[in-house]
Amino acid sequence: MTPRTFRRIRRQILIYAGLAPFVVIAMFPILWMSITAFKQDADLYRMDVAPFWFHLPPTLEHFTRLFTGMYFTAQLLNTLQLAIYVVALTMLMAVPAGYSLARLKLPGAENLGIAMFLTYLVPPIILFIPLARVVGALGLFDSWWALVLVYPGFTIPFCTWKMMGYFKTVPLEVEEAAWLDGCSRVGGLWRVVLPVSRTGIAVSAIFAFSLSMQEYLYAVAYVAPRAEKVVTVGLATALIRGDIFYWGSLMAGALIVGVPIALLYSLVLDQFIEGLTGAG
Repeated sequence: MTPRTFRRIRRQILIYAGLAPFVVIAMFPILWMSITAFKQDADLYRMDVAPFWFHLPPTLEHFTRLFTGMYFTAQLLNTLQLAIYVVALTMLMAVPAGYSLARLKLPGAENLGIAMFLTYLVPPIILFIPLARVVGALGLFDSWWALVLVYPGFTIPFCTWKMMGYFKTVPLEVEEAAWLDGCSRVGGLWRVVLPVSRTGIAVSAIFAFSLSMQEYLYAVAYVAPRAEKVVTVGLATALIRGDIFYWGSLMAGALIVGVPIALLYSLVLDQFIEGLTGAG
């Protein structure tokens, strides 16, 4: 083995050794959820053994409780539909708004973009009562459609500001070339600007999707019927009863919801990182 090869191998070993603790920290919650979801209740509360593995045979009773004794399936469908609608509404509004602020040279466009971003920093509790009046006036209380109305109010301003930054990174000459080739402004946006800005679109869509999946305050306050709840609220309200926690079913629900989303995020991770660091 040559000294150069030895140094390269040693460098790789040191890099992976340094990353190993962070990998363990990142993977531990998933491992813990998986073990807890398949443990019997009697095994969960045993204090005389190490809790990091099975000491009784694994069971599916916690998953059975989710799908037979609760509204978990309906709540999961509510959550997915909500996320899809919020992402669609957000992108339909944020993309043209961001393009207009970046390209049309509107008076005060830069300050308007900053002001829209600052609205995202307003604590949700401040807007709780005014939005409640709007939801009540439209007759949307106790329906997850109320969240379809409320969430874009938070996602659209931030995503508009983000898309404005991305559109500014697209050289105007590229768009002008499309105009010379016969494209209209809308055609240039569709055929040239949007493909180049796909990383920004991905980041904005992921942001809207994430907020829809994890928001709790408005979801618990505006929607009461169990069949209309989203899964984040439904799991907590059904499986936490006073000081009794159904840990197995809670972890089973978290596993069902969290792992597919984590896998989905991993597929677009490169675009997400590129989008976060590419403009703003």
